[in-house]
Amino acid sequence: MEVVELFPVDAAGIKRLVFSKENCTPTCASARKLLQSDACSKDDIAIFQGSTAPLPNGIPAYTVQILNVCVSGCSISNIHVSCGWFSSVRLINPTVFRRLYYDDCLVNDGEALGPGQTLSFQYANSFQYPLSVSSVTCC
Repeated sequence: MEVVELFPVDAAGIKRLVFSKENCTPTCASARKLLQSDACSKDDIAIFQGSTAPLPNGIPAYTVQILNVCVSGCSISNIHVSCGWFSSVRLINPTVFRRLYYDDCLVNDGEALGPGQTLSFQYANSFQYPLSVSSVTCC
């Protein structure tokens, strides 16, 4: 059984929090991830999107933010996003975000996003595309 100790017992007798892998809640999993200093994964890239002002012709528009939330200071490159048949009436700089194939979009032209770095862009379409990270490379 893997055990993760968040706080060791100190001289004052403070109890430690112990989590086992078999009985781990989402909060526990987050705490365990914080302790893994040299690991990175696709979970370290967060994608947020929301509605923004529609285009003058009434087509809905959306703002997307892609963030490197890696707490251990890792840079992440080759960020690929599941994006269906993503397209936009509003032009998007292809070095920021572009569809390569069906359900495969590339972020930042494959270049690394540093720790805490954010990319954003806007697109316009009659509906919002579900976007999720499919793969990354840890630098």
